[in-house]
Amino acid sequence: MGTDVDGPDPAQRRDISPSTLRRRTLLRGALGLPPALAAAGLLAACEPSGKAAHDAPPPSMVDDVDPFIGTDTPGNTYPGAHLPFGFAAASPDTDNPSSAGYSATDPIVGFSQTHVSGTGGDSRYGNFRVSPITGRIRTDGLSSGRADEHAEPGYYRVRLTYPKVLVELTASRRCAVHRYTFPDGHGGHLVLDASSVIDTNGAQTPTKTTLKVVGDNKLEGSVTVTGGWGDRGGEYTLYFAARLDQPFAAVATFVDETLSSGFREVTGGRRQQVGAVVSVRTGVHRAVELKVAVSFVSTAQAHRTLADELGMRDFDAVRRDARTAWKDALSRAVVTGGSAEQRKVFATALYHCQLMPHDLTGENVWWKAKTPHYEDYYTLWDTSRALHPLLTLIQPARQAQMVASLIETYQYTGWLPDARIAGVNCFIQGGTNGDVLVADAVVKGLAGVDFRTAYRALRKDGEHDSPKPQVEGRELTDYLRIGYLPVDHERPADSHGSRTASRTLEYAYEDFCIGQVATHFGDSAVAERYRRRSRNWTNLWDGSTGTIRPRYADGRWLSPFDPNDAGSPHFYEGSAYQYTTMVPHDVQGLIVKMGGDAKFVAWLDRLFDKQRFDASNEPDLHAPFLYLHAGRPDRTADVTRRLLAEGYRTGRDGLPGNDDAGAMSAWFVWAALGLYPNPGHDWYYVSAPLFPGATLRLAGDRTLRITADGASDTTRYVQSVRLNGKALTGPWVRHADLVRGGTLAFVLGAKPSTWGRDNRPPSVTPR
Repeated sequence: MGTDVDGPDPAQRRDISPSTLRRRTLLRGALGLPPALAAAGLLAACEPSGKAAHDAPPPSMVDDVDPFIGTDTPGNTYPGAHLPFGFAAASPDTDNPSSAGYSATDPIVGFSQTHVSGTGGDSRYGNFRVSPITGRIRTDGLSSGRADEHAEPGYYRVRLTYPKVLVELTASRRCAVHRYTFPDGHGGHLVLDASSVIDTNGAQTPTKTTLKVVGDNKLEGSVTVTGGWGDRGGEYTLYFAARLDQPFAAVATFVDETLSSGFREVTGGRRQQVGAVVSVRTGVHRAVELKVAVSFVSTAQAHRTLADELGMRDFDAVRRDARTAWKDALSRAVVTGGSAEQRKVFATALYHCQLMPHDLTGENVWWKAKTPHYEDYYTLWDTSRALHPLLTLIQPARQAQMVASLIETYQYTGWLPDARIAGVNCFIQGGTNGDVLVADAVVKGLAGVDFRTAYRALRKDGEHDSPKPQVEGRELTDYLRIGYLPVDHERPADSHGSRTASRTLEYAYEDFCIGQVATHFGDSAVAERYRRRSRNWTNLWDGSTGTIRPRYADGRWLSPFDPNDAGSPHFYEGSAYQYTTMVPHDVQGLIVKMGGDAKFVAWLDRLFDKQRFDASNEPDLHAPFLYLHAGRPDRTADVTRRLLAEGYRTGRDGLPGNDDAGAMSAWFVWAALGLYPNPGHDWYYVSAPLFPGATLRLAGDRTLRITADGASDTTRYVQSVRLNGKALTGPWVRHADLVRGGTLAFVLGAKPSTWGRDNRPPSVTPR
C-alpha cells in the first residue's frame, strides 16, 4: 500500500464547503445508506484501492450478533441502535445504570440518543431522553418494567409493561428514529427531557438547558454539560432537533416540576430538569414515529441533518439501511465452523469493535476541520493495543481517517491526545498512546495520513514537558535525567496515584514507537536515541523479585514491596507482576533478564497458573503471546484457548471486564483468528485459530482466507503454517505479506510440535 509521507501542506488546504462535506460523508458509507447506494458499491468507496465493491454481496455475520452480550457488569455495553462508528446511539436508560446507561434488571426510564460503549468509571452523554407514558401528563414516575426485549445491529425493541407501549429504535449516523405503538391505538404522551444525562455518581451535570417548540410537530434545544469521565474542567454543548410524524395533539413545557402549556420556549440552569411533554393520537394499529438529530454545531445544523440523513424515509427504511451498513461492517471478518455459541460471540465482538470512536465529520465545532473528524477515543490506552490494529487490517480507510483526525487535533490543541471526549482532551492513564497509533500506521503503510506532521507531534511528546501531564503529553524531567520516574517524583495532584513505574514502562515503549517513525524518515540519529531510551524499562528491573519494581531517585528500591499488589499507586490498574510483561518491543531483553527461555516460560506459567494474569484489563492482554518469543507456541495455544472459553460467552455477563470501547472484544477477534498485533511493529504473532475457517476482507478487494481444518479444543497445536504456499518457519508474519491476501493455511495437531521454536519474533534486544 502507498504511504502519504509528507501529506498536504495545511497552508495549501482548501476549506471544504458543507455541501461537499456532506457528499464526501455519504461516500464514506457512514450514514446508513439507502439500499440503492449500497448496491452501487459506495460503502466501499473509501478504500484506498479505488476499486468497486464485489459484484456479489460478501457473506456477513450480522444475524449472529447479540447486542445483549456484555450489557451486564462488568462488560458495560448497551443494546441500542447504532451505525458503525455513528454518533447517534438510541438505547434504553435504566435506573441504577452502568456507564452505558443500561442495567439488565432495573426499570427503564426512557431512551436517550447518545451513549458510550463498555467504558469503566463515570459516564458521558445520555442526552435528550424520550419516555413514553399514558394517562395523566407528568414528568415523574417514568420508570417501567419490560418484556420481549430484542436487539440486533441497528435495531432495538422492547415492550414496556407500564405503560403498555411497544418501543422500537433505529439510527443513522447522527439521527435516532423512535417508533411507539400505544395500547389499543388510543395514543399517549412522549416526555422529552432535554437536560438528561446518564448519572453515575453524579458525575455529569447539566448547567444550562434550552427547549423550544417549533411549529406544530417539531422541538429543538440544547444542553451544556460539565463533568463525566476524564473531565478536567471541560464541558460540551449538544443541540438537537426532533420531528414527530404528525401534529402534536397538545404540548406542554416544563422546568423541574412546573408544567405549563403556555410557554413554547423554556430555559433551565444548573441541575434543572427541562423538557416538553407532547401528546399524540393514533388510530387502531398505527404507531407514531419521532426522529431526533443531534449536533455539536447548532439546532439549525440538527434540522439540516434530519433532512440530509433521513429525508422522507420512515422507520422501516432507516432500519433497512442500518442493517445494510452493518452487513458491510460485519462482512469484514467471517468465521466458519466452531460452535454456534462461538460464532455468536465472535460476531458480537466484531460488532463491538465498530462502535467507537464516533464519526463526527461535519460536527467539529472546535475548529474548522480539514479532515474527517472523530471524537470519543475512550481511550487510546485501552484501544491502541488490539482494537485500532484490527481496524488497520479490516477497516484501513476508516483507521486512516481516525489517525488523521488525531493528528489534526494535535495541530489545533498542541498535543496528540491519549483520550479525547466531546471536544476535551482527557485523563492520561499511561503514557502517550497516540504515539503507538501513529507508529503502527507508519510501519504498516496506512495510506492518506500526514505522517510528517505526526512525526512532529511524536517528537513533542518525547522531548517536551507537558504543563498538563494529567491530560496530554508527558512528565519528562526525571525520566530523561535518570531514566525512570522515581517514587519521590514531584508531580501534580493525581487521584490515581503516581503511577511512576507503569508510566516508565509505557514511556519506554512509546519511545520505541517514536524511534520507528524516525527510522521511517531516515532520521537515524534520532532513531538510535529513542531506541536507547526504549530500554529504560531495565532501570526498574529487580532481579531479586523477578519483576519491575519502583525505586527512588537515589536508586533505592521501594520497600516494603509486594509484586502482586494490584492496588499499588505506582502502577495503574495492575500489579508489578502484570506490568513486567509491558515491554512488547523488547521481549528478548526481558528473557535475558530472567535468565533464558526456560526461566522465562516458567515465569509466564506462574503468571497464568497462579491467576496473577488479569484477563479483564488491558495492561497484560498481550502476555499469552510472549511464549512465542521463547519458542513455546504450545503454551500460547493452551493459554489463549482457556481464556477464550472462560472469559467470553453468550449472555449478558459474557465479557471478562469493561469492554472499553471494543478493546476486550478485539482481543477475542484476534485470538480466535490465530493472529495478534504488536502495535508499532510491521508484523503479527501467529498462533492456533479457534475456527476451522475465516475470511477477512482487506483493502483493494483483496481477501485473506485462514484455514485450520479440524481445529478444536484438543486439536490446537500448530504443526505447520503456509502463506500462499510458502512455509512460515516462525510464529510471526509481516503485515505487508498478509495484506496481499490469499490463504494462510494451518495444519493443527493434538500434540505440540517443533514448529515455531526457531525464527523468533523480532525484539530490540537481538536473540
